[in-house]
Amino acid sequence: MHPAISVIFFTVTSGAGFGLIAMIGAGMPLPNGLAAAFFIPALAGLLAVAGLISSTFHLGHPERAWRAFSQWRSSWLSREGVLSVITLILFGLYTLAWMISGERILWLGLLIAIGSALTVYMTAMIYAQMKTVPHWHTGLTPLCYLLFSLTCGYLLAAGLNGFASGASSPAGLAVVAIAIAWACKYAWWKQAETTSLEAAGSTMESATGLGSIGKVRLLERPHTGENYLTHEMIHVVGRKHAAKLRIIALALGAALPLLIALGVWAFAASTLWLVLAFIVLMAGLFVERWLFFAEAEHAVSLYYGGREA
Repeated sequence: MHPAISVIFFTVTSGAGFGLIAMIGAGMPLPNGLAAAFFIPALAGLLAVAGLISSTFHLGHPERAWRAFSQWRSSWLSREGVLSVITLILFGLYTLAWMISGERILWLGLLIAIGSALTVYMTAMIYAQMKTVPHWHTGLTPLCYLLFSLTCGYLLAAGLNGFASGASSPAGLAVVAIAIAWACKYAWWKQAETTSLEAAGSTMESATGLGSIGKVRLLERPHTGENYLTHEMIHVVGRKHAAKLRIIALALGAALPLLIALGVWAFAASTLWLVLAFIVLMAGLFVERWLFFAEAEHAVSLYYGGREA
């Protein structure tokens, strides 16, 4: 699949934003005062909204994006859009109450946290429900999205709380969260290595319906030049390049954040350092998400000779 920058930015950034919103709503300790009550939710909302807006740039007609909201009965994308708007509206009310009273409403916060987690789940299901892309069609896809979202939110929330407290205890939980998230992603990668179109039952014979007459091979491409399908559904990335990019993703997204969190925990340093861990984790996730799309095989590629086309 074509790894569009707008979609990569959407899935990573909105995931981090809703992860932070979930942490705020769940009552995670944060600095007190009017400034904190405004700027911290504003940062969370900015990340979430920036990601959602960027997703529209991948549409042929971004101005018609609002029409997607009407398909919530059958479309995960539409469900995600509807729930994200509801969650953000409730989060705005929660923030306003926090700013006015100085208190965080627990029941409303928990409702927002659930809404945020469900929004990320629905984002992941846009891809996980696609049987035509075997790499994505697994329960590990939404699990990875959720774990990375909550880990990003936790790191950023714990780091921002460093402005009010130098306690390093949250760093221990950060280590666990980072390790679990990347363990899930490693399991996803291992499963993807054994998952292919052929293993899922999709071949050139089944795609063309000509399997009854024998082996099918491409004689000539249907088009002399590139079209929408070949641009969006077929992307070739060499195994060596993919392996190198996985190492980069693990170095930035796993190793460095783990070292930072371990350092904060071991030396009782300020949790402000976890903001840096969040930044490098995000960098690693951009690489991971690029691979998520680039390595995926769509069944439509079979009509063009597969990845070798």
